[in-house]
Amino acid sequence: MTLIRSEVIGYGHYLPAKVLTNDDLAKMVETNDEWISTRTGIKQRHIVENELTSDMAFAAAQNALKTAGLSASEIELIIVASVTPDNTTPAVAMRLGGRLGIKAGAPAFDIAAACSGFVYALTMADNMIRLGQVKTALVIGAESLSKIVDWTDRNTCVLFGDGAGAIVLRAGEGRGDASDTGVLATKIYSDGSHYDSLKTTGGVSSTQNPGFIQMDGKEVFKYAINSLHEAAETVMEMANIKSENIDWLIPHQANIRIINGVGQKLDLPEEKVIVTVNNHGNTSAASIPLAFSENMCSGKIKKGDLVVLTAMGAGFTWGGAVIRV
Repeated sequence: MTLIRSEVIGYGHYLPAKVLTNDDLAKMVETNDEWISTRTGIKQRHIVENELTSDMAFAAAQNALKTAGLSASEIELIIVASVTPDNTTPAVAMRLGGRLGIKAGAPAFDIAAACSGFVYALTMADNMIRLGQVKTALVIGAESLSKIVDWTDRNTCVLFGDGAGAIVLRAGEGRGDASDTGVLATKIYSDGSHYDSLKTTGGVSSTQNPGFIQMDGKEVFKYAINSLHEAAETVMEMANIKSENIDWLIPHQANIRIINGVGQKLDLPEEKVIVTVNNHGNTSAASIPLAFSENMCSGKIKKGDLVVLTAMGAGFTWGGAVIRV
């Protein structure tokens, strides 16, 4: 049986030039490198200065189109995952479409699912491709989290960074089994009863400003490992693969303890778990595509590799995906 698959044909990423190390943070708030490193695994993060979220998304998109060997006019769908848009409206995807020169009529929209945003966006794009509504899609995660961080709160300001990652999907044919190339399975979830565990202190209809990130760290940590593991296990079962079949696990890059915990629950050796949190911090919706693109560019992830993605974010939202590159 022939099945339409969403094949990953391009990837790209972008990080702002400014690097903020743990030692730099120690000059701004009561903290130190050892305290941050041992609790989170983070050593540094990139911070935007004179750039917008759309600027980073644009750079990542250009790189993804280059590796895909496509022109912007060939893209039929743009989805941007972000909780830090340039404007409340229109969407970042709209600005991106205009700058790239995407043809008029191509749907473009943003998804706000926090750190799960890229997996949500990937799921939407994959569904539209499999339904035959579009043949090519640009899927991006881009965040300027430094704009919503309280730099006097040492419990949160040490965690977050800025950046963008992008992939290009194109419709291809498969047999419907785990040997196919492309997106083999996706699954997304939410549980709004945890709304207050990780949120911003403001918003358009409440305070008329975005507010700052506020987090119940213990609650988030407790929920994260189980939800990330659940999502990964579910999509692996859907794709009919087992842990020993996985070449790479790319969890959301939030905290090294969470990342290691998920890898252990999946019985994966450390060398199969992609870690970029040390250099990027938590970049929310950008973290997975950033990690994917960096490791594709370095040659660590190779053509034919089986990659499992899993993420969890504010709300709570969570989800997973299986991709054969």
